[in-house]
Amino acid sequence: MTHRLTHSVGHWMPRDRKVVERWLARMIEHVTDNPKPLHPIIEDFKDLIEGDPEIFMLFHMMFDQVPRKYKDDPTGAPQVRDYHLMLRLFNEIMTRAPEYMDNALVGFPINAILDWPMGTSAGFAAFLNPKVNAQLEAMLGEWARFLGSPDSRYVLGDEPKTGWFGKAAMKAMPDFDTTFVCQPRAPYHGFSSWDDFFTREFRPGQRPVACPDDDAVIVNACEASPYCLAAKVKPRAQFWLKGQPYSLEHMLAGDSLTPQFVGGTVYQAFLSALSYHRWHSPVTGTVVKAYVEPGTYYSEAQSEGFDPAGPNFSQGYITQLATRGLIFIEADNPSIGLICFMAVGMAEVSTCDIRVYEGQHVTKGDPIGMFHFGGSTHCLIFRPGVTLDFDLHGMKPNVNNSVNIPVNARIATVRS
Repeated sequence: MTHRLTHSVGHWMPRDRKVVERWLARMIEHVTDNPKPLHPIIEDFKDLIEGDPEIFMLFHMMFDQVPRKYKDDPTGAPQVRDYHLMLRLFNEIMTRAPEYMDNALVGFPINAILDWPMGTSAGFAAFLNPKVNAQLEAMLGEWARFLGSPDSRYVLGDEPKTGWFGKAAMKAMPDFDTTFVCQPRAPYHGFSSWDDFFTREFRPGQRPVACPDDDAVIVNACEASPYCLAAKVKPRAQFWLKGQPYSLEHMLAGDSLTPQFVGGTVYQAFLSALSYHRWHSPVTGTVVKAYVEPGTYYSEAQSEGFDPAGPNFSQGYITQLATRGLIFIEADNPSIGLICFMAVGMAEVSTCDIRVYEGQHVTKGDPIGMFHFGGSTHCLIFRPGVTLDFDLHGMKPNVNNSVNIPVNARIATVRS
């Protein structure tokens, strides 16, 4: 990458690092003053840590290895110092939905809890461990069930500063009522849960498909901002190094279709916390394969150093390791041929929900799936020999773009 992104990329975390520190200090004070029994899922996590000698060692070392200057925030408030406090904080998160905070949204609360330990060598090893990731998957799945229940709707109120339909949030999401499918006069705007709100849909006509009758035009699969554009991608690369080159065999999990993309092009873009989280087909064609590849949740590239909101600096790296949804589509236009849409789960719940099946014919702009709370980056992968003129709407990849290219807008045109 030629430029580093700020930790507020996509507005998942506050621009001001001190806001995260104050939020975490309040959480620590709350769980300390209000102890409660651990959820069974969190008890299981505790048993895993204490019952496996390697994991036990890593979860001690990751906190010991945090530089001393980061063990207290600038105000002197205590930060997370051991796995016992980490688990109590996780326990509290299990029954919380993210509140809106003006310029201070902590959209990745678990990420904030693990902030510094993730960047240590012990944390790097721990969050690559399959047993740890299986436990994280179970924990995040339980949280997802809460976010999908009516109990999570309490944040969808009109409280001026913290409600998602309050004055501050509506200023950040202008024209919400006319842009998204909702019931403005109904309680919670008609949304049945936090997840229902997060996966909201555009009203008809809001995101028209660019050049619907021209199969040379490829459209944006997500409402997202350009992150990287890479050509002549290699089958294997040392993706954990500075620059995070794409490594196709790892990205595509060794799929038998991988050789067709060697030497091709990868376009990656990230989604905003305040935006739209459904995926649409970039081309008209037939679904060849569609499946979810399990992976990691909190692994980040050590080459990026201490990332104040990891894995924001590691978006190239996580395309090889994180849980991801792979949808291969054979475009009707032979000049495009086989492409791959890859949705990458980035921290937190990171559920990749595929809504198409093998053999299904899709039209450009058709819905093909969605992220549930947490997913925030995706790739389009093209074969070598496919000559593309990209239209990034005046933005450049690899810089801190803050403007989304609308879903279904032109993203590229293939030359015959």
